[in-house]
Amino acid sequence: MSAMQPFLMFQGGHAEKAIELYISLFTDGEVLEVTRWQKGEPGTEGSIKLARFKAAGQSVLASDSPVKHAFDFTPSWSFFVDCASGEEQERLFAALSEGGGVLMPLGDYGFSKRFGWLADRFGVSWQLNLA
Repeated sequence: MSAMQPFLMFQGGHAEKAIELYISLFTDGEVLEVTRWQKGEPGTEGSIKLARFKAAGQSVLASDSPVKHAFDFTPSWSFFVDCASGEEQERLFAALSEGGGVLMPLGDYGFSKRFGWLADRFGVSWQLNLA
């Protein structure tokens, strides 16, 4: 059976720090498996060749790309999180936007009680919705 899941490709060796941040923010956050680049392989030795982690019920793959690309993350793709409370939403928004950028501050935009959109310090976009 086929399966589909998000895959985050990091440049500059940021995969491990990003994964550590993401799993720390959600109660179910955990690293499920990690394979590292070895000496003689194309990636930086010890960086993430492929990792699978879980956060907010979602399994995600991540890697440190050994190839330099002319592209990076874009807000046109994001994680959408339905937050159970305003406190959770504020905590996630503060932690994820630190060192990143706010695309839409927390507020009422008419389609949600409260919504915010940001790009974290690694360039990954997050939409946080108060469910």
